[in-house]
Amino acid sequence: MDEFNIDGHKLMYHPDRVHDWLQGKTVYPLYVEISPAGACNHRCTFCAVDYIGYKTRYLDKDILKNCLTNMAEHGVKSVMYAGEGEPLLFKGLAEVIVHTKKVGIDVAITTNAVALTDKFMNEALSSISWIKASVNAGAAETYAKIHQTNAVDFERALGNLERAVQLKRKNNYQTALGIQCLLLPENAHEMPGLARRAKSMGLNYLVVKPYSQHLMSETHLYEGINYQQFQFLDEQLAAINGDGFNVIFRRKTMAKLEEPGHYYTVCQATPHFWAYIMASGDVYGCSAYLEDDRFCYGNINQSSFSEIWEGEKRKKSIDYVQHELNISECRKNCRMDEVNRYLWDIKHPKPHANFI
Repeated sequence: MDEFNIDGHKLMYHPDRVHDWLQGKTVYPLYVEISPAGACNHRCTFCAVDYIGYKTRYLDKDILKNCLTNMAEHGVKSVMYAGEGEPLLFKGLAEVIVHTKKVGIDVAITTNAVALTDKFMNEALSSISWIKASVNAGAAETYAKIHQTNAVDFERALGNLERAVQLKRKNNYQTALGIQCLLLPENAHEMPGLARRAKSMGLNYLVVKPYSQHLMSETHLYEGINYQQFQFLDEQLAAINGDGFNVIFRRKTMAKLEEPGHYYTVCQATPHFWAYIMASGDVYGCSAYLEDDRFCYGNINQSSFSEIWEGEKRKKSIDYVQHELNISECRKNCRMDEVNRYLWDIKHPKPHANFI
């Protein structure tokens, strides 16, 4: 069971926004990914944004809070704190999260959970919809090799998550807590053990997903993995489900990697339904093109989010994406892939579409 539709999309819950997009109106993003910190405490072997260089830079807390207020005023519904660095290295994150929720924006975090402190959880957990921890192995030795860190970080991350579960239960918070793991040749045999550990900790889910090669990434270590060889894990992992815990084995996403090309020939989601803010303050329409000026629309240190989103650079980008962007440049199985398929079908309905 995929209660949170992690292997799908949720744009169908926002027909008003889709209607405005079809009418050619200015559409503010429903979802924005924000990188409060450029630095990271791990050097994962699969890191898609290794080309950026793990720059030690941070967003300004007050500028970010003002930006969030402005985003909420224009209909942004959710923010995920993640990005090219580890978000929990941003010292003011708890305060920013509380503010984010206060202005009416739902909050999520993707993190390696090593810096998930009790202080942070006591201040911010009640304001967070979900935390997804990147734990890419089921044993400390494998974890250390993949995350390129000290093996003690494996138990530290899991221990932090377990305390988050305890705090959630004590206070009856609704925060969903889970682990995500890239399925790699060196960790595949550890997935059942990781699932059992996650369940015993009281987590909501474990997501097992495929690697997707970023075209600008320096690493090509895992390019071209054949995920057919791991399909047997689906049944094994499903047997562990129960008692409020589920493994989301992203079989559909794995199958899409075998498709010869893209389902669509034009990206429909960019630059409309989502955005990305780097630790530098730069605002992008797509996280697959960070540091690519074609997709950079401005900087929140110089302009408000609304000024950036309604500015000339984004308007030019709309035309570029619709008429010039070669979709083969794009990362396969990008974050907006399912949204793109949905929007493509709306504009290109299949035969007999009226027979609902």
